[in-house]
Amino acid sequence: MDRQIEKKKGLRLAFTRKAIPYWLAAVLVAFIVYLIARPHNSTQRISGDTLIISEVTRANFDDYIRVNGTVMPMTSVQISPTEGGIVQQIVAEEGTKVKAGDVILILSNENLDLQILNAEAELAEKENILRNTLISMEQQKLSVRQERLALQVEVRRTKRAYESNQQLYNERLIAREEYLKAQEDYQLAKDKLEVVSERERQDSLYRSEELQQLRDNLSNMRLNMAMIRRRKENLSVKAPIDGQIGLLDAVLGQSISAGANIGQINNLDNYKIQAQIDEHYIDRVTAGLEATFDRQEQHYNAQLRKVYPDVRDGKFKADFLFGDDLPDNIRAGQTYYLNLQLGQSEEAVLIPRGSFYQHTGGKWIYVLTDPHRAEKRTISIGRQNPQYYEVLEGLKPGEKVLTGSYDHYGENEVLVIGD
Repeated sequence: MDRQIEKKKGLRLAFTRKAIPYWLAAVLVAFIVYLIARPHNSTQRISGDTLIISEVTRANFDDYIRVNGTVMPMTSVQISPTEGGIVQQIVAEEGTKVKAGDVILILSNENLDLQILNAEAELAEKENILRNTLISMEQQKLSVRQERLALQVEVRRTKRAYESNQQLYNERLIAREEYLKAQEDYQLAKDKLEVVSERERQDSLYRSEELQQLRDNLSNMRLNMAMIRRRKENLSVKAPIDGQIGLLDAVLGQSISAGANIGQINNLDNYKIQAQIDEHYIDRVTAGLEATFDRQEQHYNAQLRKVYPDVRDGKFKADFLFGDDLPDNIRAGQTYYLNLQLGQSEEAVLIPRGSFYQHTGGKWIYVLTDPHRAEKRTISIGRQNPQYYEVLEGLKPGEKVLTGSYDHYGENEVLVIGD
């Protein structure tokens, strides 16, 4: 027999399975209402003992940055031996003042000594060959000359015989054959003399060319010998300019190759300051800008001379020239702090520099609405110098702001300042 199920009514109906979706919808609506109705300003209570409170002001903004630079000689010349060798003696140490031509290092090179010996032996051999050639040519010259003299005598003799036979033949006292033979002997003697004379001229030209060539070869060998000897002199590494040895990377017994950089000499007649500048300013830093610095309670001027194009590790280099006066006791390697002027002074709304900028990036700041309350406010910061930020929007002169560190404030909208 079937049992009739009684339908639930009233409060009992709210606890059935069919009511679960309605419960979930109600919870969701309640949560949304809470989100809309709850206050949006998150608040944090802080102590006022460690706060840094600064006032917003309107004043002249000096558009400059502070950079640290290192004093360097205006001119530095690399020390590089033109001939390789082993360090035999160190004549001058680092920091020594030298004159151009003073010996700094003495090297030794056995291979170079051997080349000099071989070159000297080859030069002596060439000189000996030249002497022998001169003797041989002189002997050949004398031999040809003797032959020419003998032929000249033969020409005169055959000429007399020819002329005598010609007269006898004309008087019909000798036969025609004898006359013709005398004529042919005379002509042959003349031809021989002409041949020998031509050979003598050719030999003279040949000897001149050969001697000139030998002399040129000998001259080249002597020049080569002089160059090798100068290479020997180059084993004494000398100072290229007057100055001070700033660096010398050499020890006794060290093998140094030709052209290696073993040090430098600094010209102490003039100096420059080389500074590292943040790449943020690379578009504004140009040659000709003025800079100032203080040293030993004195004020000095400098001028930007050169901006290097390369950026390394977020910085670029720039060279500054000193003004009319140089600080006393200036030394290479000293550090100077320069104020580099980037533009003209202009009136602006200013706040002092502070640690808050590292946390907010200059996009917002806490502004005091009363002595016990600070509220977060969006601002816009423009230029900055070592003392102030230029405020473009969001603050008015006379307002007070928190410029200390925000590391413990999070992103709270309101700070309640307690005792």
